[in-house]
Amino acid sequence: MREWWVQVGLLAVPLLAAYLHIPPPQLSPALHSWKSSDSVGVVGSPEIVVLLHGFPTSSYDWYKIWEGLTLRFHRVIALDFLGFGFSDKPRPHHYSIFEQASIVEALLRHLGLQNRRLNLLSHDYGDIVAQELLYRYKQNRSGRLTIKSLCLSNGGIFPETHRPLLLQKLLKDGGVLSPILTRLMNFFVFSRGLTPVFGPYTRPSESELWDMWAGVRNNDGNLVIDSLLQYINQRKKFRRRWVGALASVTIPIHFIYGPLDPVNPYPEFLELYRKTLPRSTVSILDDHISHYPQLEDPMGFLNAYMGFINAF
Repeated sequence: MREWWVQVGLLAVPLLAAYLHIPPPQLSPALHSWKSSDSVGVVGSPEIVVLLHGFPTSSYDWYKIWEGLTLRFHRVIALDFLGFGFSDKPRPHHYSIFEQASIVEALLRHLGLQNRRLNLLSHDYGDIVAQELLYRYKQNRSGRLTIKSLCLSNGGIFPETHRPLLLQKLLKDGGVLSPILTRLMNFFVFSRGLTPVFGPYTRPSESELWDMWAGVRNNDGNLVIDSLLQYINQRKKFRRRWVGALASVTIPIHFIYGPLDPVNPYPEFLELYRKTLPRSTVSILDDHISHYPQLEDPMGFLNAYMGFINAF
């Protein structure tokens, strides 16, 4: 019996080693095209929109509404935050919302847009980055961005109404399990974890999930997920700063909401949002739309955003 277990162990070791070093999936033609796409939009419009994506995916989350945005804005700018998508993923590294906001500012200065009035369109994790940018804008510090409008979508801007997934809870608290779980994460685990935050009729296809997973796996991004998830703890610690920024500014603010979202559940989230931000307008999409509204209902999302942006 002992020899049998030894043989199994000897066989399992190289298999596990090979599994842990599986190369990332090949990029699809669509992802290749996205990586090299430009940000130029309609000629003659002075408007600029900056897109801030969510966790754990990338700027590719905006691809279904990209063309529609380029027909309205002169420039449409999307970036992958540090640790996401095609960006660098240093480790060990202390990832923070403050650093991501500074990266957005640095990018726009690099593009020569620091003195332009900018429209921010954000989702999930990007909502928190937008809140920090809004706080800096409110402080009126030199060198900060000038924000013309902000549209948020399905982000956990209130810690008390945010419902993270089980795996997110395990990873954000660190400990000995985190490096093991991130190392063992694969497409099966990723897809089974992400699919439930989509509506029952709007779930991504397997090829779409592979595109999302390719973005995560690029530059071994699965190994920094636990570090990125520290934003949940940061959001709780800096609630007063970030929610206060939303509540005190006078620029137009809008929220596009997929009401079936298990992460920011209806009606608790929406009731608190309307109570905290009575001046903000809200678009509620169809009942079956969930946490990724720009992917699940791109036309409804785009129409809601255009209705907001054309109202002022």
